[in-house]
Amino acid sequence: MKLEGKHFLIIFIVLILGLSVISASFAYSGTGFTHDIPFSKYSSQSNDNILNKYDDTDCQAEFTGKCTYVTDGDTIEVDGLGKIRLVGVNTPERGQTGYICSKRFVQKLCLDKEVSLDIDDSKYTDKYGRYLAVVIVDGKNLNEMLLKEGLAEVMYIPPSEFYPYDWAPDTDGYSKYVSSYSSSNSGSSSSSSFTTGSTSSSSGSFIASANSHKFHYPSCRWGKKISEKNKVTFKSRSDAISQGYEPCKVCRP
Repeated sequence: MKLEGKHFLIIFIVLILGLSVISASFAYSGTGFTHDIPFSKYSSQSNDNILNKYDDTDCQAEFTGKCTYVTDGDTIEVDGLGKIRLVGVNTPERGQTGYICSKRFVQKLCLDKEVSLDIDDSKYTDKYGRYLAVVIVDGKNLNEMLLKEGLAEVMYIPPSEFYPYDWAPDTDGYSKYVSSYSSSNSGSSSSSSFTTGSTSSSSGSFIASANSHKFHYPSCRWGKKISEKNKVTFKSRSDAISQGYEPCKVCRP
């Protein structure tokens, strides 16, 4: 009987180990995105040095609270709301190259500080129950900063209020994506976010924020977010371009 008991114990242990291996093989490992930027690039910089490189965001602060914990480069916890997943971006997973740098960058700007959130009105939470939002630090879009610093990749999952390719650096890959995206969505519900030129040109004006470098049709969802005190208007597209503004990549004026 003792021998049978030992055999049972051995079989039980083997089964447990086998299940652990299977579970690990199915565990989420991210998209495989990595980067080799060392955190030393930022450790000697003050927060102001980093933030001053970016324009104030047009995103609206819908909730403000203290960041109490940083899980990784794209997930934080905010007092009074809980876990927040930075919408539209993806940073390296734990154990992958770049994980520590992306995480520490977010810690440097957010941890134990007040941050604001513009929660995605099209999809409030992800499947894990985390709020999807743009994190606003001293008026700057942290999601955008991660992309432009090369610390994150775009992760665009519609439906979403936000179009993260607007935050990403301009690249050939981006241009190809926009072309592919527009073609694949022509005639679909998502194409409704792109305003036709005939509709908007009838208003005879274009708008922009004094704190941004993009101009929009008045009916653009980004244009609607511009506060009246920051709103700048132009009589024509050429007028906006001559003053240094670039056309919005969502409404494409």
